[in-house]
Amino acid sequence: MTRRLATRGTLSDGRSRSKRNPVWDVVIVGAGPAGLSAALILARACRRVLLCDTGTPRSWAAKQMHGFLTREGISPHEFRELARRELKQFPNLEYLSREVTAAKRRGDGFIVRMGRQSATCRKLLIATGVFDQLPKLEGIEPLFGNSVFQCPYCDGWEVRGQPIAVYGVHRRGLEIARALTAWSDDILLCSDGRSRLGSDDRVALERNGIELVEERIARLEGRDGQLQRIVFRSGRYEARTALFFDTPCSAQSSLAESIGCQFTHKGGVRCGQHEATSVPGVFVAGNIIKDVQLAIVAAAEGARAAFGINRALTREEFERKATGVRGVKHPSIDGQREAK
Repeated sequence: MTRRLATRGTLSDGRSRSKRNPVWDVVIVGAGPAGLSAALILARACRRVLLCDTGTPRSWAAKQMHGFLTREGISPHEFRELARRELKQFPNLEYLSREVTAAKRRGDGFIVRMGRQSATCRKLLIATGVFDQLPKLEGIEPLFGNSVFQCPYCDGWEVRGQPIAVYGVHRRGLEIARALTAWSDDILLCSDGRSRLGSDDRVALERNGIELVEERIARLEGRDGQLQRIVFRSGRYEARTALFFDTPCSAQSSLAESIGCQFTHKGGVRCGQHEATSVPGVFVAGNIIKDVQLAIVAAAEGARAAFGINRALTREEFERKATGVRGVKHPSIDGQREAK
């Protein structure tokens, strides 16, 4: 694969470099819905694209993907395989199963490192996604992805009307419990210790029929991936068929931070028009933005970033041919729209 990649862009192991097409137009880091969607748009725009991925999706435990029109209920693995199969028709796009470990600016573009190999590119799209931090509860791992979930929009329909437990502390617990009232009126909010909720919040929960339990959890019990009960340290237990949790998620890669991107107070990468970051030439898409975290939204963000990338490349090329001036075109991140 390395030799074939080197004929379309620069992929170096420190020995030799191809003189044909010396620079990739775009390196995309991450091949989830965001990266795959961006790859399709950019390939169809005749851009030379290198798509890198480590094969560690956030949805590793999920059996089905939901809320994606025409793909409702598809397994995440099958979705990725279908997408990669579609991308194979584009000879200007290459896929590399390798982790991007570092990136830094070189002239008007970037040099991207994958272990001992490196690639040079004009634009960089970071779509590396996040990992969920599972609550530290005994018995949770065999239930995760089957009857323990993170997103009610992804999995709420399948457990609608059932007795649901919610795991979360302070505002996180309150907010996910409130969200789940769209799917069930039998909700148990477990804070696994003191909830730190004020009297107004407690009254609001009670009036909405949500029981707050502040006892420590001993374990989750279930069979064949199906949650059956939550057992508390006091010996008390509650029968539940599903549990949703809201805990912090962490970025799969530190690439955005290391290259100098700004972050929001929520911990997402700060971006503006067309998913442009504060670093000229660097774009982001998907869950690392920490906005609406749905697969179909991630795909849309990837497409929007691809549009911004291609537009910037086209304008740079047009201006260079018209005036001889080289420069980097980059969308605004401060709400000021660029002139078309």
